[in-house]
Amino acid sequence: MDGVKMPVIVVEDLRKTYPGPVEAVRGVSFTVETGEIFGLLGPNGAGKSTTVRILATLSVPTAGRVRVAGLDVATAAGEVRRRIGYVAQNTTVDQHATGRENLLLQGRLFGMRGGALRRRVDELLALFELTDAADRAARTYSGGMKRRLDLAMGLIHRPRILFLDEPTTGLDPESRAVLWREVERLAAEDGLTILLTTHYLEEADRLASRIAIVDEGRIVAEGSPDELKQRLRGDRLTLDLGSETEARRGAVVLDALDGVFDILVEGHLLHAHAAEGGRALPTVLQALDRAGLTAGQVSVSRPSLDDIYLMVTGRTFARAADEPTPRRREEVPA
Repeated sequence: MDGVKMPVIVVEDLRKTYPGPVEAVRGVSFTVETGEIFGLLGPNGAGKSTTVRILATLSVPTAGRVRVAGLDVATAAGEVRRRIGYVAQNTTVDQHATGRENLLLQGRLFGMRGGALRRRVDELLALFELTDAADRAARTYSGGMKRRLDLAMGLIHRPRILFLDEPTTGLDPESRAVLWREVERLAAEDGLTILLTTHYLEEADRLASRIAIVDEGRIVAEGSPDELKQRLRGDRLTLDLGSETEARRGAVVLDALDGVFDILVEGHLLHAHAAEGGRALPTVLQALDRAGLTAGQVSVSRPSLDDIYLMVTGRTFARAADEPTPRRREEVPA
């Protein structure tokens, strides 16, 4: 139908189990429309990279159905590969070859030859500001330059769908900002459909028009950044009470206060929400003081993606990243 965007990526009940058994992906479903930037956001070990590798035909699903560009990845892997670009989490740049040689080789792998290939290489070198370094060995490039070369290699054959797996991991803030601008330009000017995985909250908020938050192999929330943040009411209060025991005592105190809600204990931290955090804070601190409790550190913040993650998983994004948990299937007697 005219004016209606059709999904270019369709994932239905995707599952991936490794020997052990370890369930890396547990029933993931989502769609990506033509021309949008879709983000899979979650800590390391959440199942994001496994999902993207399956979409890029680099891994075989245990169960579920995946269609990319209208093609089933299980039965038309070769056709899918011709239509997509893939930038892996770890660089695939040949360190001993020059930037130009890396691009020429990648183009030849896709059947490109002659003047058309050389022109495309020159175009990408200019686009990613690598022309001056084109004939230097890639081992002499900075981390940001190598990542831009990775991106150029993924675009050599003019794909309409681009998979970016943790594209800015390990980059300094300046290089990360440069790559963000390139990704935004590719979507806005070239109309690319981009699916990226990231464990950076700021990156997902900045780049993605829609986000799926992934935790332990499942999607726990999905929507635009603004839609996700609008699920939360008011401001977030975070109080450090020194121990989990004291935090649990504090939770009982806050539960009795009017206008304080969504109370959650995370180790020695006590989280809550209030319609106006700044105004509610003195009342909260006074109530804790009457109960013999003292908060060592206190913060008030506006709703963020971290708040959404806390709400749906019961722990902050930072804690989830620091404490990955294996996903093992329950043993079932034969």
